[in-house]
Amino acid sequence: MPPRITALTDPDPAPSSRRLAWLASGPAGVPLGSAFLRLFTKEGQTHLAELDLAVHPAERRQGVGTALLGTAVDAARAEARRAVVAQAERGTPGDAFLAARGFREVLELVYARLGPADIDLDGITRIAEHPRPGYHLTEWTGVVPGELAETFAASRRAMDDMPMGDTDYGTVVWDVERVMAAAETIAKRGDTLYTVAAVDSSDGTIVGFSELVFRARGDGQHYGTAVLPEHRGHGLGLWMKARAIRHAHRLDPGRALLTDTASTNAPMLRVNDTLGYRPTHRAVEYQLDL
Repeated sequence: MPPRITALTDPDPAPSSRRLAWLASGPAGVPLGSAFLRLFTKEGQTHLAELDLAVHPAERRQGVGTALLGTAVDAARAEARRAVVAQAERGTPGDAFLAARGFREVLELVYARLGPADIDLDGITRIAEHPRPGYHLTEWTGVVPGELAETFAASRRAMDDMPMGDTDYGTVVWDVERVMAAAETIAKRGDTLYTVAAVDSSDGTIVGFSELVFRARGDGQHYGTAVLPEHRGHGLGLWMKARAIRHAHRLDPGRALLTDTASTNAPMLRVNDTLGYRPTHRAVEYQLDL
């Protein structure tokens, strides 16, 4: 008997997206799996949807995932989306599932972890305190200070040429409202956002940033490190990320930090290696063209 698919309601839409959700259940109402479809709503990404699908291991290979996928894809088409992206760890059942159902591989990500025992604090401190002529660092926790909001929002274009493979990712348009809303969303779920920014000392503008999220429980997660193209080549990415690591270690020496990087992003992979991050696994970003 095919699973029953029930539409659910997501009570908490994000500032730049909303989610559709479904629950798959068996004849006795036992949950078998779920699917979430994130619909991007901001200019530059309204063509895109992101799928997160999960089926209980004991219920796989019985059509549950296929039924959830069909429901989500139909919804994406009804919302006039032209692409659905989904991610799976390399070599897992999810990887095989997506590849067998018309999704194509568009990007590979390298996940890495910096454990407490892997941190060379003296080396990190030397990097964090080594001066970069013409630049200085500033930092904040939570929402960006008002006097830095405009220049920080402008610096987000440093992510525009981030390696995305063949992903039809669109263009993320950042403004002050979006920057502040993103930080507020992180705070609402009980996490803390810490940001290090590189500043051009000649005019006070932010030219790069590194964001680190401290979860209420568990490991810390780097959200992004980027430098404006015209300011690259000065070691600013390494500098900022080292400062973030040192800050995290001072807050909680026992906490590990996680990061993920496109496998084609050689400069950031070198930064992670220099700082002591050790790869844990690889994931595949898939895309279904509608």
